[in-house]
Amino acid sequence: MKNPWISYTLLRLLLFFGVFLALALLDFNPFFAAIIAAAVSFALSLVFLDRQRKAMSESVANKLARNTSGSYDDAESDLENQILDSNTEANQSDTESDQNPKS
Repeated sequence: MKNPWISYTLLRLLLFFGVFLALALLDFNPFFAAIIAAAVSFALSLVFLDRQRKAMSESVANKLARNTSGSYDDAESDLENQILDSNTEANQSDTESDQNPKS
């Protein structure tokens, strides 16, 4: 998967529900099965999901990295700013044309 957040989260959920289902099939109390499944899936994810956890950590670090000027490089917010600026300019030109009607 492209997004490390999605892959890591889905794998963690898969581990949890896999252990929970196994314990439920062994007739464990659902409350205790959930607690045991959470602990076991946490331990298994620490051992086996290291690569996915590192990828997710790198994506967070890249998202929060600052450039040399000390600001954040975020293409999404830059695009949003461009859209808002173009909307503001369009609204200003509409307002000016409303104030100066051609007779």
